[in-house]
Amino acid sequence: MHKIIYILLLLSLGFSQAKKKNMGGDLTPKSNSENALVSKLNVATIITTNLEETKLFYEKGWQLQLDGPLKVDSKTKRVQRRLWGIPNDIGWDTYLLSRPSVPTAIKIRLLVLDTPTPHIHSSWDASEVGPFSLGFPNTKHLEIDAKLRKLGFGATSSEASQYEIQNLDGGSYLVQETIFLGPDFVKAVGIHRGGGKSQLSPVDPATGYGGPGYSAQILEEAQPVLDFYTKVLDMEIRSDREWTTSGVLGVPAGTRYRFSLVYSKGSTEGHLLFVDPLNHETYASPVYPRPPYRGLAMWSFATKNIKQVIKRARQHNFKIHSGPIRYNEPIIGSHTSVTLIAPNNYMVEVYQLD
Repeated sequence: MHKIIYILLLLSLGFSQAKKKNMGGDLTPKSNSENALVSKLNVATIITTNLEETKLFYEKGWQLQLDGPLKVDSKTKRVQRRLWGIPNDIGWDTYLLSRPSVPTAIKIRLLVLDTPTPHIHSSWDASEVGPFSLGFPNTKHLEIDAKLRKLGFGATSSEASQYEIQNLDGGSYLVQETIFLGPDFVKAVGIHRGGGKSQLSPVDPATGYGGPGYSAQILEEAQPVLDFYTKVLDMEIRSDREWTTSGVLGVPAGTRYRFSLVYSKGSTEGHLLFVDPLNHETYASPVYPRPPYRGLAMWSFATKNIKQVIKRARQHNFKIHSGPIRYNEPIIGSHTSVTLIAPNNYMVEVYQLD
C-alpha cells in the first residue's frame, strides 16, 4: 500500500514512472516520534496584499477558518521583523487560516502587507524554482473542483483528472486530482483517493475537506537542500527516486526529475516534497523565496531542543538568519524561535514552546 501512496503523490504532480534512482519507496516511518528532533510541518506562512482574493480561495473555496486580524503589539512585531527580515517601512496585519475540525492540519499564517512587495514567483510556471504548493486531500473532489472554478480560480487542467491506480493485490481504485492556481502564484493540489482508501492526510468526515496536509518545492539542486533537512532538522527521507513527467506540468514530456519525500521522524503527514529537474532548464525569481516577498514564504517546525538545532546548523555550516529569541505571539504562543536559511534561500522557522 505504501508504494501505491508514493505513486499517487507523483501522479498528483503529473509524473509517470521511468528509471528509478532508488528502488525504495516504503513510506512507513523509519523511527518513532519520540526520536524526532522536529515535528511535521506545523505552520506555512503566506504573504499577500490581497486579503479578499485570499479569503475567497482559502476560506470560501477550501473552507478554512479565518481568524484576524490578530492582536500583535509593536514589541512583538519588532521581534518578528528581526526574525523574518521584514524592513521597518513595511507594515502588516496577521491572520490565521486553520481547520479546527482537523487539529493536525498545517496552519497558514497569513501576513497581509500594507506595501506591495515583489512576488516570490512571477507566474505559475513549473520551471520556476521555489515553493510550489500546498496539498489538500479531500473526499469530495469533484464538488470542490467545480466550486473553485466557479469562484474564478483556474487550474493546470481544464477539468479534474481521474485515473485508476493499481493495488499490489491486483485490484484498483479511482484517484481524482486538480492543481489549482491560487493567489500570489501559490498552487493548491486537491486530491482524493477512492475505493475506501485513506487520504494522504486527515479529512474532516463531516465536510469531506482536509489539509493543508503537505507542501512542495521545485529545486535547482536537491542534495544540499535534503542535507539541510536531514542534518539540521534530523528529518528522514522516506523515498528518493528519478521519474519522468508526462507533460501536464507545462514542461516537455520526457522531462526527468529527482523526486524526494521528507518526513519528520514517526510522522505520516505534514511532509515535504522536493522536485529537482534533471534535464530541463529552470529559472529563479530575482528575489529570495522568503519574507517580505509575496507567496508561500516560510515553513515553521516545532522542536523539543532548539539548542540542538542551532548546534547542528553551525556544525554543518548552514546559515542562521536570526535568533534564538523568546517571545509570545497569537498563533504559536510563548516560545523561543530561530530562523534558518536553507540552501535554496528559503526561510525555515524552528521554535520551542515554553
